[in-house]
Amino acid sequence: MTQDVNAYVHFVGRRERRKADGRTVVDVVYALQYQTGRPVSEWRSLGNPHKGAEAAGRLGEPEVVVTPTGMVHIFVRSADGGLALRREQSDGKWRPWSDRRGSGIASTLAAIALTSGRIELFAATVDGVLHWSQQAPGGTLGEGRPARLAAVPGTVAVLETGPDRPTYYWTDPGGRGVVAYRAGVWPTALGGAPGEGPHAALRALVDGYDCTVLAHRGLDGSAVVGVGVTEDEGNGVWWSDTGVRSLAPPALALDAFGRVLMAVVDEDGVPRVARQTDSSGLTLSEWRTL
Repeated sequence: MTQDVNAYVHFVGRRERRKADGRTVVDVVYALQYQTGRPVSEWRSLGNPHKGAEAAGRLGEPEVVVTPTGMVHIFVRSADGGLALRREQSDGKWRPWSDRRGSGIASTLAAIALTSGRIELFAATVDGVLHWSQQAPGGTLGEGRPARLAAVPGTVAVLETGPDRPTYYWTDPGGRGVVAYRAGVWPTALGGAPGEGPHAALRALVDGYDCTVLAHRGLDGSAVVGVGVTEDEGNGVWWSDTGVRSLAPPALALDAFGRVLMAVVDEDGVPRVARQTDSSGLTLSEWRTL
């Protein structure tokens, strides 16, 4: 899911359907919400980059980004661990699936459309990571550049922390907790003790400072939140366990007033949210059931 510059929300998912003959059909589906509070459009199928049923069933989870010009890009790990792309043209028509090369992708992708219009992707592999980067908006994505960086598959998140500059966050398999990485600098350990699942990341004002807020499930399944000054990882990130257990990785968003919202799915399967208060630091309100 992502939101574009017009505040439209784009949804993408991996769908499995059981046919009458017992076969399972897997495809990528897409929907759009034009305004908060309005219904989501009908889900439309974007097919599968694989024709054979066996390969199609091994398709990964899709990731969607939208450039400032409104072009939708959907990326997905292919059955052989490569990268497949389908994108919407400016006239609203969808181009066919294309193979963007790469191999050994071990999990979901972290993708971002930067304010400059460039797109970057990052994926954990069995041997390290792969990093794709457009040199200019609308340009070719090129091949994934390998790097000997260690990331737990399925934990990578990305956030634009400066003009045309993304920072990637993941769980370190060596036990250093959360790691932050920007191209051209060494990864920085941020501490914490994350459990399984991905991280959530956003930028928000905290006590007047531009801060990065991170969230994940802790080792015991509780929702954990951390905050630090944006691109100042060397001065540390302050972690806080909310004490609320979540069945799914926690999500972060900003409300209309720029306040941080944190959402979890509690042990009863009920969504709950807490909101940043006016107190000093990143203080959250009482949890409210949706």
